[in-house]
Amino acid sequence: MPFIEIDGKKVEAEAGSMIIEVADSIHVQIPRFCYHKKLSIAANCRMCLVEVERSPKPLPACATPVTEGMKIWTRSPIALLAQKSVMEFLLINHPLDCPVCDQGGECELQDLSMSYGNDTSRYTEGKRVVKDKNLGPLISTDMTRCIQCTRCVRFGTEIAGLRELGALNKGECLEIGTYIEKSVVSEVSGNIIDLCPVGALTSKPYRFTARGWELKQTASVSPHDCIGSNLFIHTRQNRVMRVVPKENELINEVWISDRDRYSYEGLYHTERLTQPKLKRDGKWYTVSWEEALTYTAKRLQEIKESASAKNIGALTSPNATLEEAYLLQKLMRGLGSHNIDHRLRQSDFNDTAQAMAPLFPNMGISLSEIDQQSVVLLIGSAVRQEQPILGLKLRKMRLNGGKILVVNPIDFTFNFEVIEKSILPDNDLVLGVARIAKAILNIQKKADVQISKSDSTEEALLWLQSVEPLPADINMAQYLIGDQVPPFEKEGVGGILPPKLILMGALAINHPGYSELVLLSNLIAQLTHSKVGVLSEGANAAGAWLAGCVPHRLPGGETIKSEIGLNAAQMWDKKLKAYLLLNIEPDFDCFNGSKASQALASADCVVAITPFESLALLEVADLLLPMAPFSETAGTFVNCEGKWQSFKAATLPMNDSRPAWKILRVLGNLLDLEDFKYESAEEIAALVKAITTDKNPNAPLDLAKAFSSIKPFVSRDMHNTLTSISPVGLYATDGLVRRAKSLQETLRLKVEMEDA
Repeated sequence: MPFIEIDGKKVEAEAGSMIIEVADSIHVQIPRFCYHKKLSIAANCRMCLVEVERSPKPLPACATPVTEGMKIWTRSPIALLAQKSVMEFLLINHPLDCPVCDQGGECELQDLSMSYGNDTSRYTEGKRVVKDKNLGPLISTDMTRCIQCTRCVRFGTEIAGLRELGALNKGECLEIGTYIEKSVVSEVSGNIIDLCPVGALTSKPYRFTARGWELKQTASVSPHDCIGSNLFIHTRQNRVMRVVPKENELINEVWISDRDRYSYEGLYHTERLTQPKLKRDGKWYTVSWEEALTYTAKRLQEIKESASAKNIGALTSPNATLEEAYLLQKLMRGLGSHNIDHRLRQSDFNDTAQAMAPLFPNMGISLSEIDQQSVVLLIGSAVRQEQPILGLKLRKMRLNGGKILVVNPIDFTFNFEVIEKSILPDNDLVLGVARIAKAILNIQKKADVQISKSDSTEEALLWLQSVEPLPADINMAQYLIGDQVPPFEKEGVGGILPPKLILMGALAINHPGYSELVLLSNLIAQLTHSKVGVLSEGANAAGAWLAGCVPHRLPGGETIKSEIGLNAAQMWDKKLKAYLLLNIEPDFDCFNGSKASQALASADCVVAITPFESLALLEVADLLLPMAPFSETAGTFVNCEGKWQSFKAATLPMNDSRPAWKILRVLGNLLDLEDFKYESAEEIAALVKAITTDKNPNAPLDLAKAFSSIKPFVSRDMHNTLTSISPVGLYATDGLVRRAKSLQETLRLKVEMEDA
C-alpha cells in the first residue's frame, strides 16, 4: 500500500484509489460536483483540481490514482486559483434565482460558491436558457440551473439499470434530458433529486413548501417492504414535509425507493380517520375514545361468553410494528383464542410446513452479502415491485459477475440481466422448481456424486420420479451445482465454495403450493451447498412471527402444545362472530378480498383499528378506531435479514388518532387481562427480544420428514384447477401507498406508456 502526503499529512492509501477517496478518508475536504462515491468517475466538472508535486498543471482529484511518495496540496495558491477559475466558469450561465430555488439552503453549488466564487462576474453576455423537461409527477426540473455533472445520467445507467436520462447535443448546446419526450418511471427515480448538486432536479410534491433550515429531522425506517431502508422524515409544524434517505451501507446504502420517498402524501389523504366512529342503526357517529373502547371490550366479552373465544379472530397487517403485533396476540390469547394471523395473502397453510418453518421468514444471509453471491435463483419474485432496493443489490451482484436465474409465472422486466429463466403458468410453478431439483440429482448421479440419505432421501427421489427436466432446467441446475461460475470464484478462497442463494418471493409465498416450494428449495440448497431464504411481504412479517402473531406459535417461536388457532384463510372460511382488524383493508390486503368482505359482513362485531376510513371498512365494520401511522408512533421493524430497527415518532398523532400499541394496551386493561401496563414501546420490544435472542433463525429443514409427510403438489391434477396468483402492484402494497397522489399518477403514466 503506497504512502502519500496530503497537505503535509502522511497517509497510507489503498493501491489504485483516487486522491479524492484518500482525502475523504482523512476528512480533508476537496470541492466536487460530478464525483459521487457510488457512481463511476466522470471528471467533467473539474472542481476538484488539486496541486500534485512534479505535475505541470493541477489534476482532478477524482480521476488521479495515488502513487508511492505522491505529494498533494488541496489548498495551495495553485489549487485555489484552479478551483476558483472553475467556479467562475460554472456560474457564467447559472441563474441568480436562489430566493425561489427549492435547493436554496442545501445546494452544493451555493455552498461552494461562498468559498470559491467572486463577488462580481466578468461575464457580460446573455445567459443560456434551457427548456424545462416534464419528467412526470415526482421530479420537478429547472434545467437552466443544470451544470452537466451527469450524476443523474450515471445513476440511471449504473445503479437503476434504466437509462432514462442522457446528455443531448454538444458544447454550449449540451442538455440533460430524455432522448424522446417522456416521463421517468423507474421505481427508484427520486434518488436523482438527492444526487443533483444544484436545483435542476427537485421534488415536485415538496416544491415551494418549505426551506431546509425550517425542517426538523427524525430517523425512521421504511414501512413498505422487508428491506427496512433507513429514512429521515423531515417535518415542520407537526406535518411531514418530505422523506429522504438515511445512509446505511449495510442495508440501503444511500438509496431509497420512490415508494418510500413519496408515500408520506397518503398521511394527509381525505380518508384519513382522526376520530373514533361507531355505527348505530346503519349510520356512523363520532364518539369519544372512552365510549369506543368500552364498547369494544363489552362486545368482545359478550361474544366470548355467548359463543366462546374461539369465535373471535384477529388479523393484522405485516406492516404492523413488533409492539402492535405482540399486544394484539397477547390480547387474543388473554381472551382464550389463538385465532391470530398476519399472513393475509397466503393460501397454503400446510400443517407440517408450518411446524417446520424457521423462527421467522428471513433471507438466509445479510443484505450486504448479496453482491458477493455467485448464483442467485429467484422463485416467484417480482423483485422490482416487491423490494426495489434489493433489485439494485441484485443488479450490483450481476455486474460483479454473479449469475441470476429465475422461475416465475410472469415474465417480469428486471433491471439486471437474467442468465436463464423458466416462465411457467401459475399451475406449473412448483413443477418448474421440481424439474430443477431433478436435473441436479440426474447430473450428480451421472457424475457419481455420493449423496447421503440425510441430505436427499429415497422419498425425495420417489417424490420426483415422474418429473422430466427441460433444457433450461438443466442449465440452471449446472449453474447451481457450480460447473459454470465466474472465473474469479472458480478458484475459491481456502477451499470455500462460492456462495449461492435461493430466494422465494411473494408469488411463491402466496402460491397454493408454497409448502412444496419451500421443500424443493431446501432440497436444491442442500444438494448444491446453497442457502435458501424468503422475501416476505410487508415491513415486519419477521417481527410478526417473533411476536407470536401466528395461530400455532407463541412469542419467541414457542410452539403451542394445545389446540392451535385458525389461520387467516380459515378465519374467513369459518365466518366467525367477531373480528379485530389491525391496519387492514380486506378488499385490497387479502388473498381473497371478496371472501374476506363476506365473512366480515356476516359477523356480529367487527372492530377495525385503522388509519383510514375506506368505503369497504365503512360497509362491514361496526367500530373504527383511528391509529397513528408509522410517522406518528414509536415502534420496531425486523427486516429480512433479522435486523431489529426501532424508530420514534416524527410528529404527534393527528387529531384524536392514537398509536395502535396504546389502543391495545388500554383495551387489554378494560378486559382485565394480566400484564397490560406497559409504559413505552421500547419496553415491549425489549421483552420480545429477550425471549428470541438465543434462538437459531435458520435451523435446517428435516427433509426426510417433510418428503414423507407433504403430498407432492406435482402429483395433483392442477391442470384442471384454476390457479391465479397476481403480483401486488408497486404502488398498491398498503393503504398509505395507495393514497399517495403522486405515486398513483406515476402508476397511471407507466400504464399509459406500456399500452402505447
